[in-house]
Order: sequence, then structure tokens, then C-alpha cells
Amino acid sequence: MPIVVNLDVMLAKRKMSLSQLSESVDITIANLSVLKTGKAKAIRFTTLDAICSVLECQPGDILEFQSEEAE
Repeated sequence: MPIVVNLDVMLAKRKMSLSQLSESVDITIANLSVLKTGKAKAIRFTTLDAICSVLECQPGDILEFQSEEAE
């Protein structure tokens, strides 16, 4: 899939666990895990906004486009 989720990278940079993010954003760990592993098919803008607010980052820091050829 050409969209790569770098949530684990941002969590590591902020020294934050998935459970801490879950509590701060009020999203279940299971849903964040689906997003983190790249298995999510969609993400709401409100969810992306909340994650970016907590992690103090831009959406482009979490989501990255990679062409099919790069895989």
C-alpha cells in the first residue's frame, strides 16, 4: 500500500507509549494499534488532528506516501 504510517516513529521521538497516546487522545489501544501497524483503511481528520496535537507534529510526520515502485 502506498501510504505508510509512521506513528511508531513519532511515538519513539516523543518517548511516549501507545497506551499514553491512547489515554491522551481518548482512542482505544486496539484502534491505535491498527493504525500503527498500517492495517487501517481510513483515518478521520478529527483523529489525525488529536494525534498531531498530542504528539506536536504535522500530519505528514505520521503519514507518508511511497510509490508502488519503491516497495
